Amino acid sequence: MFGNISMDNDSDKEKDKKDSSPGLQNEIFESRTIIISEEVSPELAKKVFSQLVILNQRSTKDPIKVYINSPGGCADSGFAIYDMFKFFEAPVITIISGMCASAAVMIFLGADKGKNYSLPNSRFLLHQPSTGIRGSASDIQITADEIEKTRVRYNEVVAGVTGKTADQVSNDADRDFWMSPQEAAKYGLVKKVITSIKEAK
Repeated sequence: MFGNISMDNDSDKEKDKKDSSPGLQNEIFESRTIIISEEVSPELAKKVFSQLVILNQRSTKDPIKVYINSPGGCADSGFAIYDMFKFFEAPVITIISGMCASAAVMIFLGADKGKNYSLPNSRFLLHQPSTGIRGSASDIQITADEIEKTRVRYNEVVAGVTGKTADQVSNDADRDFWMSPQEAAKYGLVKKVITSIKEAK
């Protein structure tokens, strides 16, 4: 069995340290930018909540740009971030650079209407929530019911943005449904495929 293999050299490690330095993070935050480049999790939701609270206190008029590159993860955390984007007054712009899958789609769709964009080489994945269920028969049924509720709500949110019916979204996402940015735009998931920051207004 292979262990963890690192191909980083010393200069790469120093660069990573510099990229994650408090000074750089502060500059990003001061530019009213949030970067989501990890799995969707309760820890991510907590971090995004904190940033939103401060940025909204500073200005309710200046937009907050959210860059997303995420394979998805916890559905509850994805919905929580979606709700928080809608909760605050400051307008939110979401931009996909990389992957937008599963729960990350909810985060992406939390932008103000018509303010969800994608860069040209991104990928989108719609699919139904699933989990490895264990426990007694009654517990399995309860969990299955909750998964079904999550699936229905997920499809409703996607349908509300794209103009599709919830049944159509459900059918499309019954199996992994991959889309290019152009296909996602045609589907109604993406407002516009952009190549310049000037286009994200």
